[in-house]
Amino acid sequence: MAITDVREFAHLTEADVEAIGRELDAVRTDVEESRGQADADYIRRVITVQRRLNVAARVVLFGSRLPPLWAAGTALLAVAKILENMEIGHNVMHGQWDWMNDPEIHSSTWEWDNVCPASQWRHSHNYLHHTYTNVIGRDKDVGYEILRVRPDQPWHPYYLTQPVVNVLLMLLFEYGVSLHDLDIDGLVKANLEDPAEFRRKLAEIGRKQARQISKDYVLFPALTGPAFLSTAAANAVANVVRNVWSYAIIFCGHFPDGAEVFAEEELDGETRGQWYLRQLLGSANFRGGPLMHVMSGNLGYQIEHHLFPDLPSNRYPEIAVRVRALCEKYDLPYTTGPFPRQFWQSTRSIWRLSLPQRAFAARERRREARGLFRRRPQVS
Repeated sequence: MAITDVREFAHLTEADVEAIGRELDAVRTDVEESRGQADADYIRRVITVQRRLNVAARVVLFGSRLPPLWAAGTALLAVAKILENMEIGHNVMHGQWDWMNDPEIHSSTWEWDNVCPASQWRHSHNYLHHTYTNVIGRDKDVGYEILRVRPDQPWHPYYLTQPVVNVLLMLLFEYGVSLHDLDIDGLVKANLEDPAEFRRKLAEIGRKQARQISKDYVLFPALTGPAFLSTAAANAVANVVRNVWSYAIIFCGHFPDGAEVFAEEELDGETRGQWYLRQLLGSANFRGGPLMHVMSGNLGYQIEHHLFPDLPSNRYPEIAVRVRALCEKYDLPYTTGPFPRQFWQSTRSIWRLSLPQRAFAARERRREARGLFRRRPQVS
C-alpha cells in the first residue's frame, strides 16, 4: 500500500532523516568535485564504440539477403541502438555530462535514436518521474497510465487485458514512451487542461516518429538497393530487441518486490532528507557484470540513479558502496537481486494485479494451501 509517512515507515527519527540527507549530500559533493578527464574519456569512448557498431551494422546489412549477414547486421544494430538509448541518450539527457561543456554531449542538444522527442522525454522523465518518484497520482511511470501495478490503484475490468497490454508495451516500448508527456487521461475524460499544448506536443511527436520511421524503414534500406526488404526487416527486429531490453531494465528498477509507492500527501513539506529516503525506498537494483551494467545504462544501480540522476553513470558502482553502507548504518532496505528474479517479480505483479483484489487474495490462499507459493525476501 502507498506510504503516507516515509519517516515513520522507515522507523527513523526526524534527526536521522536529516542526517541521511547530509550524508548523501556529501556523496554528491565528493563525486562532483572529483569529476574529470577519466569520466569525459569514458563517455566519449562509449559514444565512439556505439557509432562504430552502428556503421559496421549498416555496412554488413548491404549483404542482408544472405541469412548469416542479416543475423550479424541485426545483432550489431540492436547493440548499437541499446547503447545509444541506455548508456548514452538516457544519461546525456539527464545532464550527467553537462559539466564537460561539450555542445555535442549536452542535455540541451542531444536528440536520441528513438521516436520520443527528447524535449518531451526530459519533462516527463527528468522532471515528473524523478521529482515525484512512485507517488501515485503524480508519477506517470506508476503503470504508465495503462497498467495496474499497485494494489492502491482501483481495479477495472479493463485490467483483465493487462497481460496482453503489457506484452504490447514491451514490444512497442519506444512508442509508449513517446506518448508519455501527453495528457492522455485528460483526453480520455474529455477534460484537457490545455488543448493547444496537447496539439503542439502531438504534432512534435508525429514529426519525430516520421523522421525515425523514414530513417529506419526507407532511407537506410534504400541505400542497400536490392536488399531493401531484408534491411528493413533487420531494422524492425533491432528496434524490437532494443524495446524489449529497455522495458525489462526499467521495469526491474521500479516494480519488483521491495520498491515502494507513496501517497500524494507525502509531498507536503517534504525535506531534502525525506526526498532522498523516498528515492531509496522506491527503487530497486539488480546485479550483473560490467558489460551488463553498460548495456543497461548503469540502471542496475537504479537506487543510486534515483538518488543522483545527474551524476555520471560510470560512477554509480563506487556510489553504491557508500549508499549500501548508509543503509546498513540506519537499518534501511537496499533492494537488489539477480536480474532474472527482479524481472520475474515485476512480471508476476503485473499478472496478479490484472485480477480483482478478492479473486487475487483467494487464489493466493489456495496456492499457499497447496504449498505452491513462497514469498521471496525483498532484500538480498
